[in-house]
Amino acid sequence: MGGKDAHAAAAGRRRLRGLILAYAALGLGVLVFAFPIWMTLVGSTHDVGTLGRGDVPLWFGPHGPENYALAWSTGGLGTRNTFAVPASAMLINSALMALLIAAGKIAISLLSAYAVVFFAFPGRMLAFWLIFITLMLPVEVRIIPTFEVMVDLALTNSMAGLTVPLMASATATLLFRQFFLTIPDEYVEAAKMDGAGPLRFFRDVALPLSVTNIAALFVILFIYGWNQYLWPLLMVNDRSLETIVVGLTKMIGTGDAQNEWNTIMATAMLALLPPVLVVVLMQRWFIRGLTETEK
Repeated sequence: MGGKDAHAAAAGRRRLRGLILAYAALGLGVLVFAFPIWMTLVGSTHDVGTLGRGDVPLWFGPHGPENYALAWSTGGLGTRNTFAVPASAMLINSALMALLIAAGKIAISLLSAYAVVFFAFPGRMLAFWLIFITLMLPVEVRIIPTFEVMVDLALTNSMAGLTVPLMASATATLLFRQFFLTIPDEYVEAAKMDGAGPLRFFRDVALPLSVTNIAALFVILFIYGWNQYLWPLLMVNDRSLETIVVGLTKMIGTGDAQNEWNTIMATAMLALLPPVLVVVLMQRWFIRGLTETEK
């Protein structure tokens, strides 16, 4: 008995050491990722003189409310850029662009995946593989011909030009196709016996079953749209349509003395809020969409 107790105690100590190491590694990872965010948050509460001197404060200063109010309403004092865009306008543009891209990608991917799975037509698999091959052609690769098409259609400097070229998604189509393939054939047969057509089956059966997958993809696609930089930079010259990611880079000049780092950091923190809010509010649906397999 004594040997068994010693063996169990040794195994318990090994498990405890493993847990301690795992939590220590996790804590170190959190610190590495969170420290720059903390420094940005703290820097957004100090005056421009403190940050301009190269000081790196580790605690909050007294200028937070005025810095955030300035970033929200005017985008800065205008000492470097007279045509500064308010963070509120850039946030609205980014949110609208991200929402339209996410909604468009989900709608197009749902319909294309539904057609590939539930309709028997010549060249069905060829159409799917042509969609799948576009995974090797990201926006950066086809950006010049896509931009030329937008110019020919007079869609530059418009929300349609910002969003429409980014709405097609081979990844989302693949994921929805794999999900639709798991829907039991009995559902399809029962719908046919009830006289349900393709659109009714899609609306009453396929779409409700896809809710958790849609929610999970929405989180990913919203962040994808929010973080777009190259395409908005190329497509939009009108400052009223500027997104927060592009606007942040334009706020940073070539010399440290010219930059209003307190306003830039406040704008950066405001830019973090919408995607973080989406992730927090939809966390439960996101996890269910990635893990749930039962119909």
